[in-house]
Amino acid sequence: MKKAAVIGAGPAGLMAAEVMAEAGLAVTVCEAKPSVGRKFLMAGKSGLNLTKDEAGSSFRAAFAEGRKPLTPMIDAFDANAVQAWAKGLDQEVFTGSTGRVFPVAMKASPLLRAWMTRLAAAGVQTNTRWRWQGWQGQDLAFDTPDGPQTLAADVTVLALGGASWARLGSDGTWADILGGKDVPLAAFAPANAGVLINWSAHMAKHFGAAIKGVQWTAGPYTSRGEAVLSAQGLEGGGIYSISRGVREGHPLVLDLLPNMSVAEITAKLSKPRGKASLANHLRKTVKLTQAQIALLQEMARPLPDGLRATARLLKAVPVQNAGLRPMDEAISTVGGLPFEALDEGLMIKELPGVFAAGEMLDWEAPTGGYLISACLATGRWAGQHAARWAG
Repeated sequence: MKKAAVIGAGPAGLMAAEVMAEAGLAVTVCEAKPSVGRKFLMAGKSGLNLTKDEAGSSFRAAFAEGRKPLTPMIDAFDANAVQAWAKGLDQEVFTGSTGRVFPVAMKASPLLRAWMTRLAAAGVQTNTRWRWQGWQGQDLAFDTPDGPQTLAADVTVLALGGASWARLGSDGTWADILGGKDVPLAAFAPANAGVLINWSAHMAKHFGAAIKGVQWTAGPYTSRGEAVLSAQGLEGGGIYSISRGVREGHPLVLDLLPNMSVAEITAKLSKPRGKASLANHLRKTVKLTQAQIALLQEMARPLPDGLRATARLLKAVPVQNAGLRPMDEAISTVGGLPFEALDEGLMIKELPGVFAAGEMLDWEAPTGGYLISACLATGRWAGQHAARWAG
C-alpha cells in the first residue's frame, strides 16, 4: 500500500487526508500542536461560517487575483458540496439572511469530532506534537516528544497555514524550509486584519460598542459590515473585508448614513435645533448612536460650520489610522506559495510528489465563508492529485 503524509491538521490537511484514504493510501497526518484543528476551532467560537450560499460567479469573484487558479477547485467543491459534506458528518446547517452558512450547532467542535472519528475509521493515523523540520534524505524529518523522527512517504501534502495566529499553529516557519529548496515564495502580509487607531482618552468609554448600518471604503474595497471599537482600533467583519485597501495605502473613509443622500441629510439637519447640542441634534434627526457620534468627533474635530458641510462630512468621515494590526493578529495572511510555483494539481514544481493546500497558498479572500470553503476545496484538490500521482 502506498504511503501518504499530510503535514498540518487544519481543514485543508484533513480534507486531503480523507480523500487520499478513500483512494486507498495509508495516510499519516502530522501536526505540530498538541491537538488538531486549533484555528478551525477558534473560528467556530463566534459561529462557524463554513461557506456562503451564493452564485458561483459572485463566490469566485471574492478571491480577486486568486480567482482564476482557484476556479476549478471551488467549482469542484462548491458551497452546495460543503453543505452536503457537513451533513454527511451529521451536522445540519442553515443559511443566514446574508447567505452565510453555519452548522446548527454553531460550533466547530462537534463537526471536528465527527470528522476525526470518520478519519480514524478510514485508517488515518494522527501524530500530534510532530513539528516538521524538512527532509532527511528522502524521508520527512520531525521534532517530536520522543526526539527526532523520520517518516517515509510516497507522496506528501503540505497544509501548514499562513503566518498569522502562531499560537494556533500558523507561524509561517515552513517558508524557510521551502526557500532552502529554491521554491519561490511571496512575502507574507496581513489579511482580514483590524485597523490600528491611536485613540484619545475620551474614546475609552465606547470600547466594545458596535458601529452598525454604515459603509466603509478603502480605495476600491467597500463593505456594509459592522465594526467594533476596541482599545487598539477597529475590529470586525466590516473592517476585515476592506483591510486590503488599508494595507495598500488607501484612505479609510466612513459613510455614517449610506442609505441617505447629502440633500436628505441636510433636510433632516435643518429641523429646529433649539438649545440641543450638536451631538443630541445628530442623534434625534439622523439617528446616529452615541458611539457613531464619538467616532465622528474623534476623526473630524472641530465639525464644520453649515448644515450641508456637516451632511457631506457624515457621508465621508476620514478615519485616521496607523495601518493594520500586526500580522500575527490577523485572521489570515496573503503571500506564501504563488500558483506559478505549482502545477495544475497543486504539486510544487521544484519538489515532485509534494503538494500544497490551504492558506499557505498565495490567495486572499474576505471573511464570510470564503476562507474555510477554499481551504476545504484546495485540500480536496491536492489530495485527489496526490493520490493519482502516487498511483
